[in-house]
Amino acid sequence: MTLTEEPSPVGTAPDGPELSWLEHLAELRRRLLICGVALAVAGLGAWFFYGHLVEFMIGPYRSYLDHHPRQDISRGNLVVTGPLEGFTTRLKVSAYAGAVLSAPVWIHQTWRFVRPGLYRNERRATLAFTVSAVVLFGLGVATAVMIFPKAIDWLISVSGPATAPLFSPSRYLGLYTAACVVFGAVFTYPVFLVGLEMIGVVSSRSLRQWRRYAVVACCAIAAVITPSGDPFSFLALAFPMVVFYEAAILTGRLLGR
Repeated sequence: MTLTEEPSPVGTAPDGPELSWLEHLAELRRRLLICGVALAVAGLGAWFFYGHLVEFMIGPYRSYLDHHPRQDISRGNLVVTGPLEGFTTRLKVSAYAGAVLSAPVWIHQTWRFVRPGLYRNERRATLAFTVSAVVLFGLGVATAVMIFPKAIDWLISVSGPATAPLFSPSRYLGLYTAACVVFGAVFTYPVFLVGLEMIGVVSSRSLRQWRRYAVVACCAIAAVITPSGDPFSFLALAFPMVVFYEAAILTGRLLGR
């Protein structure tokens, strides 16, 4: 070892030999191929279970109609308004479900691709962040599923008794999917906030000083990005954002110690 070389921390060297650019590209292609096959298989399975998926997703709509039978002009079904809408809706739902079902595969393949180039302490941190993000995303999706019946009930009721709901699959299922994606994505923001604390971009002390502004910002962001715009979804999104902000402050203090 020359004088210009710095020794690696004991027991923390990256795994495996150093690869060339071509070998990295070949490895990346192999991982992407595995992810593509998993996505195709999961999407094909979701295609055959499309009926069950839609029955679950339109449950809130039918629940509302059960309590307001006079407004049930579609017999609890979504109405196709174009010759291609049913087919394209099935493709979209199958693709979304396939992406969710194959998530463990492409997350694992991503981890296998970056793991050899990380030091041991970096691997532990990356794994912890990945697991936390997946759990929080799932928690956000579950929250969206639980709050959606209240949201759709409010959206239909606010239009008044002189109107009757008649939804198309693309718009109804699009709103449902958007709510799940937005809630899942927003619930992962404390992971990135803690990451910024770990690399020194922000500190736990500065986050405490910004608390009042952060609460206002959380409420404003929740009001803007809530897909349905109803008060139930707004509260279900804004309140966890404030709680997660406080949790990020506490986590930063613990990591600082």
